[in-house]
Amino acid sequence: MLEWAHPWMWTLLPLPLLVYFFLPPYKSSKDSVRVPFFNRLVKVSKKEPGIGSVIIQKLWVQKIWLIVSWLLVISSIAKPEWVGNPITQEHSARDLMIAVDLSGSMAAEDFILDTGETVDRLVAVKEVLSEFITDRKQDRLGLIVFGNAPYLQAPFTQDHETWLTLLNETEIGMAGPSTMMGDAIGLAIKLFERSEVENRVLIMLTDGNDTGSRMPPIEAAKIAKDRGVILYNIAIGDPATLGEKALDMKTLERMSEITGGATYHALHREELEEAYLEINKLEPEVFESLSYRPRQSLHHFPLILVTVVYLLLFGALTGLSIQRNRKAVE
Repeated sequence: MLEWAHPWMWTLLPLPLLVYFFLPPYKSSKDSVRVPFFNRLVKVSKKEPGIGSVIIQKLWVQKIWLIVSWLLVISSIAKPEWVGNPITQEHSARDLMIAVDLSGSMAAEDFILDTGETVDRLVAVKEVLSEFITDRKQDRLGLIVFGNAPYLQAPFTQDHETWLTLLNETEIGMAGPSTMMGDAIGLAIKLFERSEVENRVLIMLTDGNDTGSRMPPIEAAKIAKDRGVILYNIAIGDPATLGEKALDMKTLERMSEITGGATYHALHREELEEAYLEINKLEPEVFESLSYRPRQSLHHFPLILVTVVYLLLFGALTGLSIQRNRKAVE
C-alpha cells in the first residue's frame, strides 16, 4: 500500500501559478543590432529607439514536461512510501535465572537414569535441565553456580545452545565445597535489577543447607519478593543427611513461600522431571508482541525519472536545434 510520509507538501503544488501571476517576468537586456551608424539610422528612419521584448516560445513538449516534472518533484518531497503487510514479532517477557549448587555433596551417586545407570546428582541435574529449557524457547536464561560464593556462569541470553554449553562445563567443587544459598539469591537479585522485564523467576537447585552466607536465605527471599522475583527451590539431597550436608527443607519452603514460589523434593530422576513439569505449569511462557509494518521509501524514483527524461529531452532538442542551424546555413 502506498502512503505519503509528508502529504502536506502537496500544498506547494500551486506555487508556480502564484509565481506566474504575482511576480514580474524576468527581463534581460541584450543589444539586438550593433551598427556604427546607429544614430544616422535613427534619423533616416525617423523613429525613436525604445525598449522592446522578445518572448521565446516553448514547444508543446516542453510545456507538458514542465508540468509533469513539477508534479514529480513535489511527489518526491512528499516522500512516497510502500507500506508492507503487518509483521508481528514475539519476544520473551520473562528472565529465568537458574542457580545450581556445585558443593561437594553433589558428587553423591544416588540418581538412577531411565537406563538403570546410577549417576551423581549434578549429571542428573544437567540432563533434566537440558530437557527443561527445550520447552522455554522464548525465555531468556541465566546461570549462576554457587559453593563458597556465587558466580555468574551465563548472563541472561536467548542463545540456549551456548547456555547449555556453559552448564555442561560446570564441575563439582569448582565454586568451593560450601553452600552459600543466600549469597546466590543476592547475586540473582543484582542481575535481575539490570533486566527490563517484570516477570522474573529464579530456580535454585541445591542438596544442602546454607553454610554461612553473608545474606541469610530468609532475608534474601524477602528482598527478592520486594524486587518482584519468584523463587522455586528444588531440593535434591537426602533428608536423612546430618551436619553441614543436611537438607534444610523448612528454610527452602519458607524462602519459596515468601516469594510466591514453591519447593520440590527430588530423590530420583523422575521426581526431578516432575518438579520441572510443575514449574512449567505454574510459569508458562510469557510473550511480548511487537507488530509493525515495514516501510520502503520510494522518493528517489520520481527524481531519477525527472533527471533521465530531462537529459533525454535536452539532448533531443539540442540535436534538433543543431540540425536546423545547419539547414539554415546551407
